[in-house]
Order: sequence, then structure tokens, then C-alpha cells
Amino acid sequence: MSPRFPPVRSPEELLDLVTEVGFLPFFANPIPGFSVEECCPKELWFAKDTDGPWEWKGPAARSGRCVYGKLFQKKAGFVSREWFPDLANFRRDGYDFDARFDDGLAPIRDRDLYDAVARRGAVLSPELKELCGREGFDTSLTRLQMQTYLCVADFVYSLDRHGRPYGWGVARFTTPEALLGPEPVTSAYGADPRESRERILSHLRALLPNADSRRLEKLLG
Repeated sequence: MSPRFPPVRSPEELLDLVTEVGFLPFFANPIPGFSVEECCPKELWFAKDTDGPWEWKGPAARSGRCVYGKLFQKKAGFVSREWFPDLANFRRDGYDFDARFDDGLAPIRDRDLYDAVARRGAVLSPELKELCGREGFDTSLTRLQMQTYLCVADFVYSLDRHGRPYGWGVARFTTPEALLGPEPVTSAYGADPRESRERILSHLRALLPNADSRRLEKLLG
């Protein structure tokens, strides 16, 4: 049985749902019903006369109420401001990025990407690729998002001659610390990372009582 989430018809309703449930993948996944894709009516996707969930990603990402990026099995989704500290504590395993690199747990490619974003505050994806090179770029960028060191700050669109945005949008990357502030991101650092993992899993089991536990664990990572 799928979770009975309310239908999402506006960016405000999307943010309200993310805030309520804490974790929400963007695309359909092995847990039926647990995604933005399945919560939003089909007529709102890529409609000509109105924005839909694809366009709502940017406002949601820059709202400060959640973090957006590749956070679920290397695929995109949202984590609420309330739950992100536990996710960061678990995924980072107690390491700030510099400490991870110093201990030999991160490759130079990841360091170059992370440093380029951290120094500038936010960088568009094409610019970041030019700064750091194309080889292994997507793999490193995905890994840094999964480890919660980078996230999407916004999406930037091209404008037509009438000043209206069009196209898929280009992601602007930042650090969660720059987006939310350092304290909200690291506030769970005092707990053992395994405690944060179990706290998240307990929340997800209560939220999705019919979901297979192994699928929940795999989704969390």
C-alpha cells in the first residue's frame, strides 16, 4: 500500500509536505508513492501555461526550509531543515570535508570541486565543470551531494525575448552550511552517526509502515 500523501499542486504545498514528512525523493523509486513525481498531478508536469514541480525545485531549494540534491541512491530529492542535521551526521560519519580529505578518505577531484564551491559560495554547474575539468566530474559531484557536502542552491534559466524563463534550468551548487548556516547543519554532530541513522530509519518506518525495511535502508544509504 502506498503512503497517502496529499496531492501537491503548488510550490507552497510541496514545501509543506517536505517539512511534514522530512524526506521526499523527487522521482519514483522502489517505495511506491514516496516521491514528488507521484504526489503531483500529471497535468502539472511541463505544462505550457503554468509552472509545475519541475519549476518548483528552484524556489524550494533556495527557501531555507529544506535541502535539495542527489540525496537518495544518487538521485534527487528533498530533506527538511529539521532532519538534515541527522542525515549530515550519518552520511559524513563525523567528518567535515577537510578532515575527510586529510585522512585520505576523499580523492583530489572531490577536494577540487568542494573547494571551488566553498570559496565562491555558489557556482553554476557549467562553470564548476570548467574550473575543475570534465573527467570524473559527474561522479564526484554526485558523491559530494550524497555525502551532504554539496547541494543545489537554485536553478538558473535562459530567458526568451519576452523575459520569460525556458529550458531545463542550470543547477547552482553551494554547501549546506552556506544555504542553511553552519549550526543547523552540524547540530547533530554530538551524536554517534549510527544514532542518527537509526533515528532516521525509525522516522521512515513510522511514516511508511508498509515499506520493506531493506528498501528503506537502501534508500537511506
